Amino acid sequence: MKKEELARMIDHTYLKAYATEKDMEKLCAEARKYHFAMVAVNSCQSERCARLLKDTDIHVGAAIGFPLGQQTIETKAFETEDAIKNGANEIDYVINITELKDKNYAYIKKEMETIVDICRKHNVISKVIFEICYLTEDEIVTLAEIAKEVKPDYIKTSTGFGTFGATIEAVKLMKKTVGDSVKVKAAGGIRTLEDALKFIEAGAERIGTSKGVEIIEAFDK
Repeated sequence: MKKEELARMIDHTYLKAYATEKDMEKLCAEARKYHFAMVAVNSCQSERCARLLKDTDIHVGAAIGFPLGQQTIETKAFETEDAIKNGANEIDYVINITELKDKNYAYIKKEMETIVDICRKHNVISKVIFEICYLTEDEIVTLAEIAKEVKPDYIKTSTGFGTFGATIEAVKLMKKTVGDSVKVKAAGGIRTLEDALKFIEAGAERIGTSKGVEIIEAFDK
C-alpha cells in the first residue's frame, strides 16, 4: 500500500464538544495537506467545513444522532437533511441501541432505510454506526444482516465515545456477515500506523481516527 492510498482511507476526526473555529480550520488544513478521505465532525460544523474544503475532493462527514443514538427516526432524518443542506456529503449515524436490545428489528430496519434513502436521494455516502462495545456477537451479526438488506455504503464499529472502540474481531465478524454488499469502517481507539494496517487487513476500508496525521507521518518513517 502506498502512503496516498492509506490517506484516502482515513476519516480525519474531530468530534469534541468544545471544538472551536480554529480547531475546524486546523482539521481541514490537515485534511488538505495529507489528502484524507474526509473530515468527520459534528453536524453543526458541516457548513464551516464545506466552506473550508471548497474546490477539493475531500468530503465533509456529519455525525448524526451522536453519540448515543437515542433520538427518534424523525429527528435523525431532520438532522441528516440539515447536515446535507449545509454541505455534508457523508453521513455517519448511530443506531438506536435500545431498540436493537429490545429486538425491535423492524424499527432498526426502518431507521436505517430512512437515513440511507435520504443519503441516496442526495448522492451522499451513508455509514451506520453499531457501537459494538454495547453489543453481543449475535447482535452485531443481526445488525449486519439488516444492513446487508438495506445496503448502506458502510457499517461502522464505533463512535469513539463508548466504553471501547473498534476491535479486530468485530471488524472480521461484520465483514464476514455483509461480504461484498457493504463496506466496513473501523473507528475508535485507532492511534498508530500498526493499528490502522491491522484493521485494513481485517477487512476495514475506512479508518476513523483523530490520529491521521501521526499515522501518515509514521508511514514515511
